[in-house]
Amino acid sequence: MSTPIVVVGIGADGWDGLSPRARRAVEDADVLRGSARQLALVPDGVPAERVPWPSPMAPALASLTTDHPGRRVVVLASGDPMLSGVGTSLVRLHGAGAVEVVPHPSSVTLACARLGWAVEDTQVVSVVGRPVELVVPHATPGRRLLVLGSDGTTPAAVARLLTERGLGASRLTALAQLGGPAERAVAGTAAAWPHADPDPLVVTAVEVAADPGTVPLPTVPGLPDDAYAHDGQLTKRDVRAVTLARLAPLPGQLLWDVGAGAGSIGVEWMRVHPSCRAVAVESSAERAARIAQNAVRLGVPGLQVVEGRAPAALAGLPTPDAVFVGGGLTGEGLLDTCWAALRPGGRLVANAVTVEGEAVLAEWRARAGGELTRLSVARATPVGGYTGWRPAMPVTIWSVTR
Repeated sequence: MSTPIVVVGIGADGWDGLSPRARRAVEDADVLRGSARQLALVPDGVPAERVPWPSPMAPALASLTTDHPGRRVVVLASGDPMLSGVGTSLVRLHGAGAVEVVPHPSSVTLACARLGWAVEDTQVVSVVGRPVELVVPHATPGRRLLVLGSDGTTPAAVARLLTERGLGASRLTALAQLGGPAERAVAGTAAAWPHADPDPLVVTAVEVAADPGTVPLPTVPGLPDDAYAHDGQLTKRDVRAVTLARLAPLPGQLLWDVGAGAGSIGVEWMRVHPSCRAVAVESSAERAARIAQNAVRLGVPGLQVVEGRAPAALAGLPTPDAVFVGGGLTGEGLLDTCWAALRPGGRLVANAVTVEGEAVLAEWRARAGGELTRLSVARATPVGGYTGWRPAMPVTIWSVTR
């Protein structure tokens, strides 16, 4: 298509809220694509053919350039098309050069304006078509969040989630139909959220506050061991923090957590940044199910769990930026497979608690270099009427960059 796809953002204020440039784009269109609600916001006098999106919508986005050959196509989007919007999808599918975006003030901008919040100090969390548990890593006392949801059920879902995690004192404001003539807001605490679903077009504002006795979980590695459901196969807190420091999580990167146990390494890798991704590989069906539960509860429901025995279970997985091997070191070909899979510059970290596992790590260090570290941790425990140190099993850590 020689003429670019034009994406026009339109708000709840409809035609009256469009800029002159946006109006010209719509008036000059041969075809208008959008939801039935968005198409109804355009005056009857605009002559373009109106084609609502089918369900599912994704195939129509991909074929947009071939469905209307030689015609000027304008896509209507809610608010800012590049903020969790259809503009982002079209650019990904067709390239930035094939898409022209005419934005409208986003729901985030309008919500912050109504609340008096600085946009740069407000965390935006999108749960559009995604689990509401994505809010969890951001819900720490004192933070301000704007949660973008798919429909009017989002405020109540956020309220339940916060209350279950000891954050019921948080104040919520549901802002509906922002910028339009029917704009309204309702407020309350998470624990006593009194409102029915206010409107499909709603943004949920959260001022996070903890209930008495709640100890918030940080996003840095080293969560308390009791944050996880486990059967003892868990990389313990102090070792976990050191291990993740050597894995060096970076935004957008992918981790393989091989022999994942309770999934703690993959979970905490993903909690570092919303764009971090991880695959947890575990041979036990019971543990694999537990990993998925831990991931949801700790706010990273996107953690991919692969049930199977490595190295066979690693076949076909996307190329990792980092690999952690927490179990099965003596398995034939495991480290060879992990090492070969790593991107150049990728990090591999493996932990051992047995003499046999240490021998494997020593051999690999001689072949590939890297560092060997032995970590010993002792904890104070009662000894009669006194206190003494009880050492945990020492852990040998091999870390190397490819």
